[in-house]
Amino acid sequence: MERLQQHWYRLSPLHLLLFPLSLVFRALVALRRFLYRSGILAKVKLPVPVVVIGNLSVGGTGKTPLTLWLAQQLIENGWHPGIVSRGYTKETKRTNTPHAVAIDDAASEVGDEPLLMAQRALCPVWTGRDRPAAALALLQAHPECDIILSDDGLQHYRMRRDAEIVVVDGARRFGNGLLLPAGPLREPVSRLSGVDAVVVNGGRAHDGELAMQLEGTRFHNLLNPQIVVSAGDFSGQLHAIAGIGHPQRFFQHLQRLGLVCATHAFPDHHQYGAGDIAFNDADAILMTEKDAVKCAVFANEKCWVLRVDAQVSPALTQLILEKVTP
Repeated sequence: MERLQQHWYRLSPLHLLLFPLSLVFRALVALRRFLYRSGILAKVKLPVPVVVIGNLSVGGTGKTPLTLWLAQQLIENGWHPGIVSRGYTKETKRTNTPHAVAIDDAASEVGDEPLLMAQRALCPVWTGRDRPAAALALLQAHPECDIILSDDGLQHYRMRRDAEIVVVDGARRFGNGLLLPAGPLREPVSRLSGVDAVVVNGGRAHDGELAMQLEGTRFHNLLNPQIVVSAGDFSGQLHAIAGIGHPQRFFQHLQRLGLVCATHAFPDHHQYGAGDIAFNDADAILMTEKDAVKCAVFANEKCWVLRVDAQVSPALTQLILEKVTP
């Protein structure tokens, strides 16, 4: 898969073979969307508004920070959100049935991003392959919840939604513009014309798009979270790991903080082992929150976590409030 992804952000002779498969995939995507829009395939309507945060491309674009940001904005405006997610895990009984994510769950069972969101403790987080079932289970367990945020749910058409937000990686945008497997897209770029907001994470936002930046300057120790330091407190040999959709985004963030690190990129949702952070010369090992939830069980005192938060225009909050307010 990694080798294939290298071709998603350029054009190469391999696309002569992959492009016909992309056309087949595009036709299947269009057919599936037509079946739901026409009512041939039924949608589930929840008793509360639903806001979907998703993307067009495979891999991370910043959906999780935006979901947490939106949850906080809703709370500050008097709402009581709940978050549902498919989770990115191996197939287990837990992923096949609705599950309330607890802060001490294993990332391998519930997914790294749902666990990260649960540990932020803003609102209930539930996972399940069947998103409507997970959402209904959440609402039954938490009757105070009056709005559902569906993380990475853009292509899950079975659940009706009141608003759709698409997050775009500002550095990579849409790659070569082709659908899977020739490119990174799950749906064609024309799909953006039907969503309520396009949020660009980093880079330049185009006309009609909203800019988002990830900000964070403080590191907490993975084993002792009460110990918090700034970039200037580090010295010696630094190593940085990132198993996210775009590892360079994290490494560049560290550079902007003035840190010089030996960098180690891993695939998105990588299941870490102790050997992945066994750097004999390391004075400190820096990682994202998404990495931290998977490294906690074998971490040492040299592991430090950078928490980042999304900063988005208040215009997005106002737009969503208008969409979900009766």
